[in-house]
Amino acid sequence: MNIVEFAIIFIILIVLPFVGLYKLFEKAGQPGWQAVIPLYNIYVMIKLSGRPAWWIILMFIPGINFLIAIGITVDFVKSYGKFKLTEQFAGVLLEFIYFPKWGFDKETKYIGPSASDEFKEKYQNSLKKSTTREWTEAIIFAVVAATLIRTLFIEAYVIPSGSMESTLLVGDYLFVSKINYGPRTPITPISFPFAQNTMPLIGTKSYSDLIKLPYYRLPGLSDIKKGDVVVFNYPMQADTPFLRPVDKRDNYIKRCQATPGDTLSISNAQVFINNKAMPNPPQAQPSYLVHTDGNEINPQVLTDLHIFIIKQFTASDYEMIMTRQSSAKLKSYSNIKSVKEYYQVKDLFDPECFPHDPHIKWNADNYGPIIIPKRGWTVKLDSLTFPVYRRAIQVYENNQVQIVGSAILINGKKASSYTFKLNYYWMMGDNRHNSEDSRFWGFVPEDHIVGKALFIWMSTDSASSFPASIRWSRLFRGIH
Repeated sequence: MNIVEFAIIFIILIVLPFVGLYKLFEKAGQPGWQAVIPLYNIYVMIKLSGRPAWWIILMFIPGINFLIAIGITVDFVKSYGKFKLTEQFAGVLLEFIYFPKWGFDKETKYIGPSASDEFKEKYQNSLKKSTTREWTEAIIFAVVAATLIRTLFIEAYVIPSGSMESTLLVGDYLFVSKINYGPRTPITPISFPFAQNTMPLIGTKSYSDLIKLPYYRLPGLSDIKKGDVVVFNYPMQADTPFLRPVDKRDNYIKRCQATPGDTLSISNAQVFINNKAMPNPPQAQPSYLVHTDGNEINPQVLTDLHIFIIKQFTASDYEMIMTRQSSAKLKSYSNIKSVKEYYQVKDLFDPECFPHDPHIKWNADNYGPIIIPKRGWTVKLDSLTFPVYRRAIQVYENNQVQIVGSAILINGKKASSYTFKLNYYWMMGDNRHNSEDSRFWGFVPEDHIVGKALFIWMSTDSASSFPASIRWSRLFRGIH
């Protein structure tokens, strides 16, 4: 955001509402200067509306304060004779236009505290609501309340793919807590309720780019810890053809393997953090090479053990994905000759793996070491580090990056190092050989974090019809 854009937004969202409030306070016999003192101006609005003074305390409660602010504004504009629903909407949503308009309008006058009994009796005809208006206000309140809960407290999420199996299954419905890591305030506030980035049925954008707010996160209960199952916005949708704002990128769910400042490496599919082997998720699904005696494996065995065949090489050789518990059980069958964990060999370059540079010979099973950027950490930029950190510097931290000969230019200046402004995380699926995760697209910036997965409240299997499709054993199961 350049200085001109900042100035325009500042004038629209700050200056104009204060100017309008200044004039409206004067109309009610209050000193106009009270309008420019944050929180005290809200106290004066409460006083002029006839609400109890202790309502100001509610403005300090996250989530509740949003609803209270709407109520105070509605009461306040009614105190100036704005009884129509459209006028009250205008006062709440277009304060920067209508507060100055009413403040300078000679016909608009303060007529008394709208919440008082005397006011309600005097203007009962104007305050009387039709059935249509009562239903409209009820629906609007429900939408606002639900949006507030979804934004600041808790949100429902459904597992769309098998990248977290067997920890999470396709068809699991989760509750995701926004409180644990702190709720992220909306970056694109103008959007259709409950639609992530596209409108239902018609498929058009569900949001407007007209206003983009800076990233801000309210205080949370804890930081992200290694091993947490985290929902976040998919970072690659910053690119063409999507070019979506951060909070409108698709939601992904993975397990956090590394936090800011950690050094991560993967050796033969085992994750190491700061040279220490990390516990494998209890329901992780590695790949196995399975050799049989040539007889067909009973399909029911595969179903019961939740085993998936990835490839069949010969009549007796397969690549399968399964948990370690299932691999131990499979070995016990007489027609199974061997079950051996499979991983790609060291120093084999996989072009699909981040940072997609042939000089860095990493693959999904032998990867790194790589340092996860931390806010304030300075990295020396050279031929080995620049490919790893370029995307974070250029895309996530909004810098102009150029290569001129052997020189690296950041915002037009030659740079030999870079200091990060954000914290980053490394996310991986438990189904290691069937997961598109940080090994393929890199770091997850802190502003992409949505929340922590808490528990499964419903689980259905699309292969069956209702009610047989409900996986009763998974209902209200915690996520570990």
